[in-house]
Amino acid sequence: MHIGIAGNIGSGKTTLTRKLAEYYGWTPRYEAVTYNPYLEDYYKDIPRWSYNLETYFLAQRFQDLLEISKSEDVIIQDRTILEGVEIFVANNHALGNLSDRDYETYMQLFRLMMSMVNPPDLLIYLRCGVPHLVEQIQKRGRDYEQSMNLEYLAGLNERYEKWIEAYRDPLLVIEADQMDFENNPEDFARITDKIDAELFGLFK
Repeated sequence: MHIGIAGNIGSGKTTLTRKLAEYYGWTPRYEAVTYNPYLEDYYKDIPRWSYNLETYFLAQRFQDLLEISKSEDVIIQDRTILEGVEIFVANNHALGNLSDRDYETYMQLFRLMMSMVNPPDLLIYLRCGVPHLVEQIQKRGRDYEQSMNLEYLAGLNERYEKWIEAYRDPLLVIEADQMDFENNPEDFARITDKIDAELFGLFK
């Protein structure tokens, strides 16, 4: 089984992935942020490095999906290939950071890859407002993220909401603004109760 965690930058995807993996005994898959060779350059000059960054992410996420498809474990994944395309690539294209030519080439690669793999069996979306995202981004203190402006985060949030509204595969939406699922056991239990109900038919 493949479970994906989706959400904007700073929404808590990595934390929730880790905690759910520990709680259920699932195998976690984390997004390659620390070792991405394009990320710092991207935040310094987004138009120049958008295609490079997005193609790198696409290759990494496709490799993850291939490995997930061969695994007998329950895999929980921090960010999926779908939101990389539906949110970040679409946003960069709309902002002019990706040319039409680069976007069409990218989408051709994406469609080919998705013809060979399946979407997650369950997608968990962490819905957060911009103030919460900013607070979390500042708290974790990654230098290359500190220059992100509010308009950028708000634009990504709008795209997330439109994507989630149209999403048709199994989906669980978590209202995360008032939650501290990392430190508050009651908040975390609310999430696991929802997952149990979705996956195992409990608490219905």
